[in-house]
Amino acid sequence: MAVGLSDQLPPIHPVADCWLGSTAAGIKKNGNPDLVIMQLGENARTAAVFTRNAFCAAPVTVAKAHLAVTQPRALVINSGNANAGTGEQGLADARTTCRWVAEELGLEPEQVLPFSTGVIGENLPMGRLQQGIPAACAALNIEGWQQACRGIMTTDTVPKVVSERIILPSGAEIVITGMTKGSGMIHPNMATMLAYVATDARVSQPVLQQVLQQTTERSFNRITVDGDTSTNDACTLSATGVADMAEIDALDSADGEVFLRAMDDVMRRLAQMIVRDGEGATKFVTVQVDEGATADDSLKVAFTIAHSPLVKTALFASDPNWGRILAAVGRAGVENLNIDAVRIWLDDVCIVRDGGRAPDYTEEAGQRVMNQDEITIRVALGMGSAQETVWTTDLSYDYVKINAEYRT
Repeated sequence: MAVGLSDQLPPIHPVADCWLGSTAAGIKKNGNPDLVIMQLGENARTAAVFTRNAFCAAPVTVAKAHLAVTQPRALVINSGNANAGTGEQGLADARTTCRWVAEELGLEPEQVLPFSTGVIGENLPMGRLQQGIPAACAALNIEGWQQACRGIMTTDTVPKVVSERIILPSGAEIVITGMTKGSGMIHPNMATMLAYVATDARVSQPVLQQVLQQTTERSFNRITVDGDTSTNDACTLSATGVADMAEIDALDSADGEVFLRAMDDVMRRLAQMIVRDGEGATKFVTVQVDEGATADDSLKVAFTIAHSPLVKTALFASDPNWGRILAAVGRAGVENLNIDAVRIWLDDVCIVRDGGRAPDYTEEAGQRVMNQDEITIRVALGMGSAQETVWTTDLSYDYVKINAEYRT
């Protein structure tokens, strides 16, 4: 069960000029919804970031090409098949999917962005997609978020949505609503597996791209479940521009600052939902590294701890084996690390200082923290003022089972 998450969705505020339609096209073997279309109004602007995996999926390649020539008016998302590692046929299938959606909605193919998630190395079932697209388009509705967030799921156990109403300093009210999917193959190098956020705010294209890049860096690029970067990672931010307000054309304006903070909050919560629903996860773990000489040093230490199989399995066992955390800090590759200056805590319990186990540490105190579902591992390096935070999970039997049986 996802840590601290429920299958019950929170109230979702629709975004004006953003419609979503979903259907079960038969791509997933279990018959669940697996095809989602998002249509955007004529004045919408969209920013996007994508995976840096060299074997990026065909839809990523096509989406990048389409974004280079025009603003998108529609997104098409299928789950159950990644259309990755499929060569020229995969590219042709992604383009054909865009053409079919464009024909249904009266658009140009380049105005459609394709996205896929699921099994790598299998060709898209184009016949099922062709039959499903009209049904998904017919279902387009401003209230379609509830069905859409379920339609993009693969190994997720719960749908993931964040929706907020924000009052800007100018007095304008805006909506920000976003959905994401992801559970495994989660590791920074862009954003996450798939995430789609929409707002009715009026935002210039350069500022929209700037906001997306800054907020994904502080959210989706700070999570890890298993250290694997997907071939299909993508995150989009669309602004329909219909709110009654002046356009945000700079982040140092009053409205710009509040919009950025609101987006930071939405993106961070979406990213943390992915970790909480990590495959087989039983614990949600915050790794905070303070007093680094540089941000890079703090991140090195945080991710070394978060990726360590020994640390993660100890977390699953609720075993306060603090030596595994100490060893991870030591092998993170931080130059000129003074081990005598390093301090490590499990929540409020200091476990390491002055080069070894804290004299007042007790196994009972460590066990109390490790028995919790949510744990913070905090490290102070004693080298400077840089601070970074990463969110991760434990590593359980179920993680192995889910991924061993993924294609069966």
